[in-house]
Amino acid sequence: MTSSPNELPMTTPSPRRARAVMVLGTTSGAGKSWLATALCRWYARQGLRVAPFKAQNMSNNARVVPGLPGAAGKAGKAGEAPRMGEIGSAQYFQALAARCRPDVRMNPVLLKPEQDTASQVVVLGEVDEHLSRMPWRERSERLWPLARQALHALMAENDVVVIEGAGSPAEINLHDSDYVNMRTALEAQAACLLVTDIDRGGAFAHLYGTHQLLASEERALIRGFVLNRFRGDAALLAPGPEQLLALTGVPTLAVLPLWRGHGLPEEDGVFDDSPTGRSPGRSQGCQRIAIVAYPRLSNLDEFQPLRSLPNVRLNWAREARDLDGADWIILPGSKAVAADLDWLRSQRIDAAIASHAQAGRPVLGICGGLQMLGESLLDPHQIDGNAPGLGLLPLVTQFERDKLLRPTAMRFASALPAPWSALQGVQTQGYEIHHGRTVQHPSLPQAEAALIDAQGEIIGWQQGSVLGCYAHGLFEQAEVLQALFGRQVPTLDQVFDGLADYIDRHFQAGALNALLQAPAQSSPVLLSTVAFKPL
Repeated sequence: MTSSPNELPMTTPSPRRARAVMVLGTTSGAGKSWLATALCRWYARQGLRVAPFKAQNMSNNARVVPGLPGAAGKAGKAGEAPRMGEIGSAQYFQALAARCRPDVRMNPVLLKPEQDTASQVVVLGEVDEHLSRMPWRERSERLWPLARQALHALMAENDVVVIEGAGSPAEINLHDSDYVNMRTALEAQAACLLVTDIDRGGAFAHLYGTHQLLASEERALIRGFVLNRFRGDAALLAPGPEQLLALTGVPTLAVLPLWRGHGLPEEDGVFDDSPTGRSPGRSQGCQRIAIVAYPRLSNLDEFQPLRSLPNVRLNWAREARDLDGADWIILPGSKAVAADLDWLRSQRIDAAIASHAQAGRPVLGICGGLQMLGESLLDPHQIDGNAPGLGLLPLVTQFERDKLLRPTAMRFASALPAPWSALQGVQTQGYEIHHGRTVQHPSLPQAEAALIDAQGEIIGWQQGSVLGCYAHGLFEQAEVLQALFGRQVPTLDQVFDGLADYIDRHFQAGALNALLQAPAQSSPVLLSTVAFKPL
């Protein structure tokens, strides 16, 4: 069998030091990432050394973090600086919440969907083309040893590892090849919480059915149920939690009220289908920002701060009419630029963007969005596809074999015309993650340099009201928000503390510390004291 270029030499796992707390969900979107992030900050505030872990994530929202020393995750020379790698955004934020430095071991396998039936496989921060082409079940058995090693390494270095599951642990058709949920839980002997979204309905059936579909040794790890996104009178929950306890022996440890404004980015997908913002109209100083929601858009978490601005109304554009009346149009990142450009044209969104730009209103392209704004895409290595661009910036992008991953310090040009003049001279930071290399078109008038990195390289261009750049994360920087909107939003640290405060209020007193004890040492939890707490 051909070995993967990312495969680490197998070693005996280090002795486990940390206790593991794992968040499982009855469904995707039940609240696993949110709760795991809150737990990371809660345990860190107890003075414990905490790290997050998710064996495999599937998301096009990724962040640039330090990798392991040497190429492709292999051990390098002593003192060699680690290469940069990428992990899912959820684990990046969880690491920040845990007050630790993010690294690739926290999400050793990242699947980045490219088509409905195909994903790019990122192992220990780097793309593995061999595994990307491998059938799913065979691939899982190759990936589990790598994920297992990363788990043991984190457990050897920390007091607590907060583990996030994926989807549901009770997908019986996938159970034999699923290493993200119960195989990881058993390996870590994790104290597991099973969370469900009660706002969807059927929460008690979801909890009971999930519990019953697990093997007996897996059920033994479930230490508590969590009802998430509850609305209404808590007294109406009775006698559900008590009956669930009688059926399963598992207590309900928390009822978490619905909280839309917590400030943490959603892990996957478009945040929601409803526009955000508290000001209903432009007459009250509200700016309406439309983000084009093509099928393979990526890195959406960077727009979370815009959702928190009271004078901004954010909505997602899937049709040309969704851009009507927008003050700004943003073309976000894309995992499949050529295909998303084709979709954009099929929806006639290209003409709407051109009209918006001709009217002198702002158009911002980020990474893949920048590439779309140029004249053409060239793909000699069959990375993404050849395609004509939108022609709003005189640029040409060529896709290269190697992906560029780096944190970026940068500054905006000192002479930017309206509508971007507020950014003149602003120094900021972000990150880059792309295959494309973009240059001026040789036969067209040059665009103005808009954004320059610390090495003096141009990574952003501007022409009229159109600006495109390679830097992700601009809206996460206080100086950029202040310049563009005259406002700031709560810092990430404030968001994480808010999450920790929230679960501290709504979990049964002592329950979170009890998860760090062996089951026999845990005190029994009385359901009535949890389910009927004032919300």
